[in-house]
Amino acid sequence: MIYELETDRLKLRQWRSEDYPLFAAMNADPRVMEYFPALLSPAESDALAARIEALIAEKGWGFWAVEVKAGERFAGFVGLHEPDYLPFSPCVEIGWRLAYDFWGQGYATEAATEVLKFAFETLQLPEVLSFTAVVNVRSQAVMQRLKMQNTNQNFEHPKVPIGHPLQEHVLYRIVNEC
Repeated sequence: MIYELETDRLKLRQWRSEDYPLFAAMNADPRVMEYFPALLSPAESDALAARIEALIAEKGWGFWAVEVKAGERFAGFVGLHEPDYLPFSPCVEIGWRLAYDFWGQGYATEAATEVLKFAFETLQLPEVLSFTAVVNVRSQAVMQRLKMQNTNQNFEHPKVPIGHPLQEHVLYRIVNEC
């Protein structure tokens, strides 16, 4: 069973083939990818979308495609993931990436709020983590709006090259109080 979530303005759903080119354009946008080590080529972006889609098909949840109901427009992704490469794995993270045109409208917070409700009520997870480069204050602001707490346990992201200015990451956590 594949879960789909909905808010007043958004649908969080399984990926569709027509999302891939829009996702590739996002991943080639320097504004969207400012806090990632590199832009993604169309092939790299398609491979990432295919992995995300396959994980949702396997688990029923993941980094859902976000669709703005008004106009049925693909905006990016928001959802949950189980990274296995972090110093504190196993864990479940919440993450988001939206196209630049959708920034500043509260979509990330709105979708992530619904995802956390799903994580705690449906999956009954004990906690959810989130992390980003230390300099990514916009993403940290979303974490704070979600009532996540900075653990003050910064770490070196293992997939960011050693010495890269984005290697140091902050770690946020929210605990299930249901």
